Amino acid sequence: MEAINLNRLAYFAAVVDTGSFTKAADRLGITKTVVSQQVAKLEAELRTSLLVRTTRRVAPTEAGRLLHARCVMILREAEDAVEELAEANAEPTGLLRIAAPNDYGTSTIAPLAAKFARRFPACAVDLVLSDAKTDLLADQIDLSIRVGWLDDSSLQARRIGTFRQLLVAAPDIAATIATDEPEALASLPFIANGALREPLLWHFTKGDFDRRAVRMRPAVTINTSPAVLAATLVGGGLSVLPDFQAADPIAAGRLVHVLPAWTLPSGGIHAVYPAARFRPTKVTAFVAMLVEEIRGG
Repeated sequence: MEAINLNRLAYFAAVVDTGSFTKAADRLGITKTVVSQQVAKLEAELRTSLLVRTTRRVAPTEAGRLLHARCVMILREAEDAVEELAEANAEPTGLLRIAAPNDYGTSTIAPLAAKFARRFPACAVDLVLSDAKTDLLADQIDLSIRVGWLDDSSLQARRIGTFRQLLVAAPDIAATIATDEPEALASLPFIANGALREPLLWHFTKGDFDRRAVRMRPAVTINTSPAVLAATLVGGGLSVLPDFQAADPIAAGRLVHVLPAWTLPSGGIHAVYPAARFRPTKVTAFVAMLVEEIRGG
């Protein structure tokens, strides 16, 4: 069989959708004669009857219904491909609304938003920082950056990076720790992040087989990571912070990585989108910049 003329599939689908050659021609902006001829040629190529013609209406045969179902998917994919190509070749424009947690949003997303706005002046950025989970649809968010572990949802997500969790303390607190056993830390004051699902229970791992679960004693519970960092820096107690937040204070000697031979579970950095057939250029361009920033860092 010779290759099918895809235009004929579009003509045929329009006839089935409208139930009329005349209405299909009006939708397509061509003459009824052209539509009729092209559908007839399609039937000849396929060697089967696709439509039943009456004086009032045109209806698909069983073969026609099967072909129409596939045509809808083929034509939708073709439309999406054209739209995506047009988006890919276009400059980001309009308002890009991004949601991100306070800590990662402040350290990474806010500076990147400024760079993005400079690079693409036709696109403005509205960055919403909150440690509460954002409803993308209700709040009209184009892109959410989520740090940690994703719940199952109908949203589309892409893992764009990872981070380590570090047990840290101010130098004077760290100097009092004379053990390499995680369980010994349970009696020390701990600054808990109340935004976490399990802010006090931590799982330590050394090597392939040594695993310990330790429940900390909360001295202070705070619901944002920047505030947890501030309380830890002044010696309020031990705490667990992501590496992107703790790295600079550790390098400056203001914090100490406690029990460095033990590791805590790593987390993911995700770009989360509302479910859609394709994503606007402004979203894909920002995510590309963020991936470049993470890999460059």
